[in-house]
Amino acid sequence: MNDLTGFQRDLLYVISGFDRPSGQAIKEELQTDYESEINHGRLYPNLDTVVNKDLVEKGELDRRTNYYAITEAGEDQLHERREWEDQYVEL
Repeated sequence: MNDLTGFQRDLLYVISGFDRPSGQAIKEELQTDYESEINHGRLYPNLDTVVNKDLVEKGELDRRTNYYAITEAGEDQLHERREWEDQYVEL
């Protein structure tokens, strides 16, 4: 997880919170917290990165729409990150 950008980590969190979201659904969810617009040129290359690192699975919903799902390796990375964060932040 250390080699991911903050945006890529945010992608993992959002994807893990939904059941096979589309890229558009991910974009809409992220934009609720980001102050600037997330364009396709930022979103899809970063989705490809987490897919290529086997943290996210990419599949086809229909001919025009892909879905994204967190993999077991992605879940493991999220759990490890949360454990690391918990060392420093007590909520």
